[in-house]
Amino acid sequence: MLKRVPFYGVSVFIVAALLTAGCAKQEVVRKDEGIAPAPVSRQVEQPQPNTTAATPPAAQITAQTTIAPSVTKSLPAETDQNMSSSKRLQSALDKIYFNFDSAELSVSARSSLSHNANLLMKQPTATIRIEGNCDERGSAEYNLALGERRAKAAKQYLVTLGVESARLSVVSYGNEKPDVRANDEAAWAKNRRDEFVVGTSTTISAN
Repeated sequence: MLKRVPFYGVSVFIVAALLTAGCAKQEVVRKDEGIAPAPVSRQVEQPQPNTTAATPPAAQITAQTTIAPSVTKSLPAETDQNMSSSKRLQSALDKIYFNFDSAELSVSARSSLSHNANLLMKQPTATIRIEGNCDERGSAEYNLALGERRAKAAKQYLVTLGVESARLSVVSYGNEKPDVRANDEAAWAKNRRDEFVVGTSTTISAN
């Protein structure tokens, strides 16, 4: 004969079974969550500043090669400017001429010397070589002496006009450097002269 289980007993049994099943599910879920890999945090590696940075040899060489051309270019430019200035002065200086067998300065010669002195005063660093010349008549020794007297006469006059004597030198070529090669009075008149040559050195003779 079957015994009847009281209703409240069945109810307790069902509740207990439900609780047991719930705990089992929670435990499974917890075990699964424990198995799942933890998220990995990735850090981007930042470049570190070079605290011991020194100028590499290549950079130093580059810097030197960029500076060098400006230095080397400045020298030729300055030299070209000086040469151009000397050429302009040379072309602007007047020659002076003398009468036969004379070293006296004519009115025309004094006017040309005044013109030359004004140019030299504007370029105080220029030096001048005064070259005395003669025509072909007379002996070589006599013409050398006459050419020197002519050059010295021009120098002395330039000094009286304010040109420093140390900037002027004299030389005589006698009849060795004729300006015009001919045997007539017109040619001889052109050869009895002083020429003024711009020098490149500041140390010159003060004859």
